[in-house]
Amino acid sequence: MSTKAPNPVDKYVGSRVRMRRIMLGMSQEKLGEALGLTFQQVQKYEKGTNRVGASRIQQISEILQVPVSFLFEGGPSGTINAEGFNEGSSPAYVSDFLATSEGLALTRAFTRITDAKLRRSIVDLVEQIATREGPDKR
Repeated sequence: MSTKAPNPVDKYVGSRVRMRRIMLGMSQEKLGEALGLTFQQVQKYEKGTNRVGASRIQQISEILQVPVSFLFEGGPSGTINAEGFNEGSSPAYVSDFLATSEGLALTRAFTRITDAKLRRSIVDLVEQIATREGPDKR
């Protein structure tokens, strides 16, 4: 029996839910509690394994204090933005990175740096490290 791969939109919306939940410092248990679900169900939503219905999306957006459109912004092609136009998608690795606690912590810390030269130096340093590590090393 073959398992069906998650729909790219479901996976993307799930990653946005995860990203926002982490930004708020909220656990899967806490979100599940607010939704009347188990943390396992929240996990399935976040991975895109289970689809999220329209009323549940509305409920999640209220709990996470974001407009429903936030959950779809920058999604796979065919996703419609707040103005009703299709939006180009950013590379998947960007949203995957931002959906991790490390990605969010790094982004938060980096955006607090006000010195433009220092920010540029940090980017240069990370690029040098990445070049030394190579694309195959993780």
